[in-house]
Amino acid sequence: MIAQALAFYLFAGIAVIAGFMVISARNPVHSVLFLILAFFNAAGLFILLGAEFLGLLMVVVYVGAVAVLFLFVVMMLDIDFVELRQGFRDYLHIGVPITIVVLLELIFAVAVSAVSSDAVNSAVNPIPPVEEVSNMRAIGHLLYTDYFLLFQLAGMILLVAMIGAIVLTHRRRDGVRRQNIYEQVTRAPADSIEVRDVKPGQGI
Repeated sequence: MIAQALAFYLFAGIAVIAGFMVISARNPVHSVLFLILAFFNAAGLFILLGAEFLGLLMVVVYVGAVAVLFLFVVMMLDIDFVELRQGFRDYLHIGVPITIVVLLELIFAVAVSAVSSDAVNSAVNPIPPVEEVSNMRAIGHLLYTDYFLLFQLAGMILLVAMIGAIVLTHRRRDGVRRQNIYEQVTRAPADSIEVRDVKPGQGI
């Protein structure tokens, strides 16, 4: 028990510090690296709770895809840090009330979930032991019963986002050259390759 408690406080402490550094670091690349560290520690907490599926899912999906994608995008951006810091104080009077409202909503959500009927039912009818129901089966049963509509709605939102990204990518704009795959595939080798006989000691 002592080892588990030490591991929990270690993972939780590093996750909180990394989360704070994500929003306080001035370099966006450093923020993404701290975000990856926070994801790793969150995965460690899931594994300590016995939800190894969620822990591995956190590493594979968030660290292996989302965070790395953020890192590449941030590294490709030409960000003017001086220009970003100039308007920070101008929007401070708007950001602080919004932050307070979001914080109060989170506190309210946690308080309601703590006294909800689901929590009472969980206390009366505890979760079956891991030996009887695996994590995969429990998550699948929960997603496709109680949260089926929300699960399908999330899939529809991702589908719409994917279609929007494809439409924005393939839109026609003046002055931008587009790739024509049909012309590339059907072109003749004589139109693409030019062979020249270069004499020794002479240039083209």
